[in-house]
Amino acid sequence: MMEMVHEGVVNITPIAAHKIRGLLEAKGLTQHGLRVFVQGGGCSGLSYGMAFEDQSEDGDEIIEQDGVKVFVDQISAMYLSGAVIDYTETLMGGGFRIDNPNAVSSCGCGHSFRTSGQAGAAPSGGGCGCGH
Repeated sequence: MMEMVHEGVVNITPIAAHKIRGLLEAKGLTQHGLRVFVQGGGCSGLSYGMAFEDQSEDGDEIIEQDGVKVFVDQISAMYLSGAVIDYTETLMGGGFRIDNPNAVSSCGCGHSFRTSGQAGAAPSGGGCGCGH
């Protein structure tokens, strides 16, 4: 079970925060934070994205947990409310995972999802390339 650190638009586990801090330090981006966003596309209709940024944009939700800043724009916040970002390592490698209570279905890759407010089909031109 994932440990929630702090209530916010999105929450990050201590393991994910540790990994993010390590990546920022390794890239020399100690003044940056993690932008988490949702965009159209992917085989389930919406997909997650993450990027390092040095500042927030107007209207962003800013969450600070375990020494990590997380930026979420207003539109993405509607889809990510209550989501938890975790980092897991398996024999196949490691990666970030988003446990999103708003997702009613997701692609096998875990990067694409659909909410109850979306139509059943993914938008044309989308595709996550995972083969699911």
